[in-house]
Amino acid sequence: MAKQILVQSLQAFRKVLSVLTLLLRIAFVPRASAANGPGTCAANSESRQLDFWVGDWTISSAGSSFNATSTVSLSLDNCVITENWDGGKGQRGENIFAYSYGDQGWRGLFVDNEGRAHAFINGKISAGTAEFLGPNRGSNGEEVLNRIRVVRLSADKVEQTWDKSTDKGATWNPVFRLEYSRKKS
Repeated sequence: MAKQILVQSLQAFRKVLSVLTLLLRIAFVPRASAANGPGTCAANSESRQLDFWVGDWTISSAGSSFNATSTVSLSLDNCVITENWDGGKGQRGENIFAYSYGDQGWRGLFVDNEGRAHAFINGKISAGTAEFLGPNRGSNGEEVLNRIRVVRLSADKVEQTWDKSTDKGATWNPVFRLEYSRKKS
């Protein structure tokens, strides 16, 4: 039992190190590459592709009666999009997204107050649909590929889905589907 706890602690520590490494890459790659990019993040069309999601939201899910909320904002001279969410039952999290000029792709990081951290290293956005892919390990150590999609349904509605694959993306199993409704001012 103690050995299993030690192994789990080491795995968690490795995840935290991976997350910190990703955060450092997100924080420094856009700034270091800005001289090679077409301008500042505020003026760059690639960096603006998730702006439709910026705002205050109420989150719902079919068949659920939870009271979840989300605030999506811009930071670091409009280079980073951050979602702070509250699941309504004590679970909270922060999701961070940034466009990397160096390798022309989006990156994401999802972290919650229950110790889960997921890095999304392959992100693409086109016509109001964002898709992020990232590897992780399942509870039995198996390789899992996570896929997050954020889709603009209208000016005041956004859908977020999370799917997992244990066969490198050949098939997907849904984890959740959430609908975001913009809060009225």
